[in-house]
Amino acid sequence: MGMLYFLNFQLFSITSVVAFSSAQGLDERINNAFMPFAVWWENLILSEISILGYGIPVVLIVLIIGALFFTLYFGFVNVRHFPTAIQVVRGKYDELENAGVKLKTIVHEVDGDLKGTIKDEGHLGEVNHFQALATAVSGTVGLGNIALVAVAISIGGPGATFWMVLAGLLGMSTKFVECTLGVKYRDIDKDGTVFGGPMYYLSRGLKEKRLGYLGKFLAVVFAVLCIGASFGGGNAFQSNQAAAQIIGLFEFSGSATGSIIGLVFAILAGIVIIGGIKRIAKVTEKVVPVMAILYVGAALFIIFSKIELMGEVFGQIFSEAFTPKATITGGFVGVMIQGFRRAAFSNEAGAGSAAIAHSAVSTGYPASEGLVGLLEPFIDTVLICTMTAVVIILFNMDGAFIYGDVLDGQALFKDGSRLGGVNITSLAFENSIKGSSYVLMIAVCLFAFSTILSWSYYGLQAWKYLFGREKLTDLTYKVLFLMFTVLGAAITLDAVIKFSDAMILALVFPNMIGLLILFPNVKNEFKKYIVLISKNKSD
Repeated sequence: MGMLYFLNFQLFSITSVVAFSSAQGLDERINNAFMPFAVWWENLILSEISILGYGIPVVLIVLIIGALFFTLYFGFVNVRHFPTAIQVVRGKYDELENAGVKLKTIVHEVDGDLKGTIKDEGHLGEVNHFQALATAVSGTVGLGNIALVAVAISIGGPGATFWMVLAGLLGMSTKFVECTLGVKYRDIDKDGTVFGGPMYYLSRGLKEKRLGYLGKFLAVVFAVLCIGASFGGGNAFQSNQAAAQIIGLFEFSGSATGSIIGLVFAILAGIVIIGGIKRIAKVTEKVVPVMAILYVGAALFIIFSKIELMGEVFGQIFSEAFTPKATITGGFVGVMIQGFRRAAFSNEAGAGSAAIAHSAVSTGYPASEGLVGLLEPFIDTVLICTMTAVVIILFNMDGAFIYGDVLDGQALFKDGSRLGGVNITSLAFENSIKGSSYVLMIAVCLFAFSTILSWSYYGLQAWKYLFGREKLTDLTYKVLFLMFTVLGAAITLDAVIKFSDAMILALVFPNMIGLLILFPNVKNEFKKYIVLISKNKSD
């Protein structure tokens, strides 16, 4: 009955927004109202400092230096312990991790949990390693991998791919640190529900360092920004690009078409997110493999069908990383900024958001989930973003669009038209496999939907940290979140990129301060876990 009430209330609230219209058109009216704020917020978060005559955003400097430091300090954990991470996800060490943990059995529903899914919550968590990874990957492997890679390539040319991959490799170490801390400092209430993420390791971890006031301040700042990021990059951007793909493919028209598509997404998402992390995890562990098979399968087919061109493609990627042909401000530094910026949005390493999902894992050893977390940037950026980039570069071998000539997020094509984001990727796929744009549409919708689900959980955790854990608090956030699903589908790509980029990247500031103070705690946890699995190997 409660769920029915929620859905009815949600449908009424969102429909009220969609029903409003004027001669100007609903979508255009929403966009015009939203754009000034998006521009202001982007300029604030991406403030630059001059280094050797180049303007470089401060947030990217923080990300790069932090990721490089963690990679060196932990002895290239991203490379040396990659095989270990795979074994952890496969469940090889589950019994070791939970040895000695007293199990308890709960047979009723708690806070939206599904019957039959919480019988083993005594594992000190709510989901297993694979479910935690699937939920977090579904939050990072979204339309940033499809749409924003196209934006990066159209602005910076093929060379942006090199910097994206480098950012992904370094980001694996950052993700290891934040996911370990997420589990170490999480809060588990009496019914087994987990509350975790940067809000908790900032407040609790810094308090241990006698920096309690700073920790509390940073935790509150992070929570506020995380809520904004859940509305923007984790929600509005996803529905925006899904709507763009559907409208472009079927040539829909009408002043409120985007809003209507957003409404459909909102209703479907509402049905899932009412169930909490367990229902989200159950959906994402099924959706993520399907969308990966669809998208990665199509991309690999295109790549192998044109394998003879791979030498030229990778030649462009490496050479133009330092001597770009694209007319981009700042030369190779401008290309580097594009690559790191898109990678940061895509895999969120340093933003801390994924640590919220990883905190719910069932383990007694925080570093085990840190190792699982480092797989995210590899899957997201090193694999999927690179595949997207290669497909787009192949498509543009004959100069279909002009690298560097981008207006409002859209590249200039030879016929004088402008397209951006997911529509460029769609053309690239369709050019190689006739009819594949329909497969891509399905993948896009799954990518968008799964990301919306994961980010609804991230934002809700931050919301509850600020406003409490009552049911009304829960309901209020979910209604607001779903309204942004509609809003995102109605505004332009340029507006939503500005807002979404800045919201995701803003999380870096409070989170990285905490990581750079608490990383010695991660080393201690890592040593304990390595000793545990080493003993198992020797037995």
